[in-house]
Amino acid sequence: MSVEAEWLPLCRRVVEAQRELFAATRGITERTAYEGRGEGGDMALAIDRRCEDVVFAELGNLHSEGHDFVAVSEERGEVAFGESPSARVVIDPIDGSMNARRTIPSHCVSIAIASGPSMADVEFGYVYDFGASEEFRAVRGAGARLNDEPLRAQGPGHGIEVVGLESAEPGAILPVVERLRGKAFRVRSVGAIAITLSYVAAGRFDGMLTAWRCRSVDAAGGQLIAREAGAALEFENLELDDTPLSLDARYRVAAALDRETLAVMREAQGPEPAR
Repeated sequence: MSVEAEWLPLCRRVVEAQRELFAATRGITERTAYEGRGEGGDMALAIDRRCEDVVFAELGNLHSEGHDFVAVSEERGEVAFGESPSARVVIDPIDGSMNARRTIPSHCVSIAIASGPSMADVEFGYVYDFGASEEFRAVRGAGARLNDEPLRAQGPGHGIEVVGLESAEPGAILPVVERLRGKAFRVRSVGAIAITLSYVAAGRFDGMLTAWRCRSVDAAGGQLIAREAGAALEFENLELDDTPLSLDARYRVAAALDRETLAVMREAQGPEPAR
């Protein structure tokens, strides 16, 4: 069975279950209940944990059918399913948690399946944008798709027209925006790294960058989608096979429709800002 045939049905079941959860938890007040701190270091929303429960319930069912793997998730950290795991499942139950909490539509679930410990080992990437009801996915070496249609990282060819900017804390993005002045026409901040990477894959953004370092769960699925669509991508100065999928790893990511634009994105990132 191919990696997509094995994992795509699970991803789609997760989407449907999470959709029901969001429908039952509609208000900002309801979505702003916290339940301690997740393994990724951030305060964990109750809805984050419920969305993660949905994923882990599906993983438990798959394990009961004889599949062993290690799950890497924002809230629970690293969890082994079985004694001989053959894959890593890298999960962000809600990428764009603040958007989801504030009922801003742009948030997603991101799931990546890897055969080893690095970004280069990701074999299947899945991102579902609940705001637009769009399914992005990719298989290593077999291309990327948007809602079952082939996806290519091709824009209109009008220079650097639109740049996606993530990790958008004002103090961190001010120098980035200054370095983009005169080079990019407009900046957009979606609020979800996986969606923004997918927008580069779709040619909607000419480039993207994060002002702060992100975690593997934020980027693992989206980076494969972007690369398989033909985009150029870098994690700081790391090679893909040196970019770990562990939850404690941190790195800034930049992507673009071509290498020339990627160089502009990396230059705009500049030195890492002090926190």
